[in-house]
Amino acid sequence: MFKQAADYIQSVRSEMGKVTWPTRAGLIESTSVTLMLSIILAIFVFSADFVISRFIQLII
Repeated sequence: MFKQAADYIQSVRSEMGKVTWPTRAGLIESTSVTLMLSIILAIFVFSADFVISRFIQLII
């Protein structure tokens, strides 16, 4: 049991060493893009909800 756990931890460490981690600049750029797209999507969903709810209120 402990041998399997040790083998697993060793393989995880080996794989983590193969990972190409982003640079600080790349991380900031990716985060900025994600935040901007999230904000744009939130505005779109809010606007669509607002328009649809007003339309339904006019019908009712």
